[in-house]
Amino acid sequence: MFGLVLAALFALIPSLGFAQDAEAPKLDTGDTAWMLTSTALVLMMTIPGLALFYGGMVRKQNVLAIMMQSFAITCLVTVLWMIVGYSLAFSEGNAIIGGFGNLFLSGLAIDSVNALAKTIPETVFMTFQLTFAIITPALITGAFADRMKFSAMLWFIGLWLIFVYAPVAHMVWGGGLMGEMGVLDFAGGTVVHINAGVAGLVACLVLGKRQGYGKVSHAPHNLTLSIIGAGLLWVGWFGFNAGSAAGANVNAGMAMAVTQIATAAAALAWMFSEWLARGKPSVLGIVSGAVAGLVAITPAAGFVDPMGALIIGIVAGIICFVAATTVKNALGYDDSLDAFGVHGVGGIVGAILTGVFAKAAIAGKDAPLGLLDGNGGQVLTQIYGVVITIVFTAIVTLIILKIIDWTIGLRVDEATERDGLDLNLHGETVQ
Repeated sequence: MFGLVLAALFALIPSLGFAQDAEAPKLDTGDTAWMLTSTALVLMMTIPGLALFYGGMVRKQNVLAIMMQSFAITCLVTVLWMIVGYSLAFSEGNAIIGGFGNLFLSGLAIDSVNALAKTIPETVFMTFQLTFAIITPALITGAFADRMKFSAMLWFIGLWLIFVYAPVAHMVWGGGLMGEMGVLDFAGGTVVHINAGVAGLVACLVLGKRQGYGKVSHAPHNLTLSIIGAGLLWVGWFGFNAGSAAGANVNAGMAMAVTQIATAAAALAWMFSEWLARGKPSVLGIVSGAVAGLVAITPAAGFVDPMGALIIGIVAGIICFVAATTVKNALGYDDSLDAFGVHGVGGIVGAILTGVFAKAAIAGKDAPLGLLDGNGGQVLTQIYGVVITIVFTAIVTLIILKIIDWTIGLRVDEATERDGLDLNLHGETVQ
């Protein structure tokens, strides 16, 4: 009898071990493959996507300078993210910023995982988040195009990554203040777009207007480049939004679907708004509308259904058109390539409307998420998140810019600006 009991106990040991293994995080090859792909797609959004998008919109004498900025930012942010950025954003810390637990990526073993993405290697999660950290400051350069020193730009981006981007990312995704408040941001409406848009607005106000702004033409020199860049941004955004599901799963599928729908709707909304207002639909208008839709759906991508995405896209296309044209002209600020008008305003629209259209059934939650789902308080929570991001980003960005201006100076001299940054800053020109 005793032998039979002992045999039964030994027979249970493998099954008990299996149950324990099932509860532990397991690396999934499918999830890992998708996240490797998503990481490459998001990197493509900056180089070459944003570089071409912005490159086509500046004057010919500044095309290399703006593209150089995107490329240099990619390199600078990569090194800073490895040294300190990832740690400040995603290591355990306080409500505002993380700690130094992963300084120089210490603790990232070949098989380690992050609690936010338990089925992929932490090295992949870290690199995926790096691509977000790259494109966010690169977006800011559109606001001060044609007039900032290259040296000042490098100092600004480096300091901004550490003192603005990393804290906001921690507050939203790394266990900080906004995450604890319940702010919904699936893929970066606050962390990326409001953050970059507000910083861009502050930067263009501090630097002042371009020479001859409103008096001489600053028309795009090559919209062919811009439409190619916008196309690369659109394709890459599937990695941005669907990749934020952190796996090859149903959330990624819905995020991809709503991203496509909102982008197309916003592009059409901008195009028809411009057609009615100005008599002609422009290439710059439709590509700007598409980017506005991509921006607005970003915080909502994992929480809304296709109908919600359609409405978010239409609203974003119209409001961003008004912001980038009527409002900017009325207030007179020189946001060169509409970084605030598209990313800042689009991010605000998307973040607030996420609180309206978020659904528990889409997010896989039990409790109601958004206003239409029966949780009207989420709209207020989203507004709180928007306000916190705007205030924090504006204040710290202003401090960084003022310090740089007082030390090495922010703006190129009049002759350099007049003759072009390509030749004067980089010794090269486009023929």
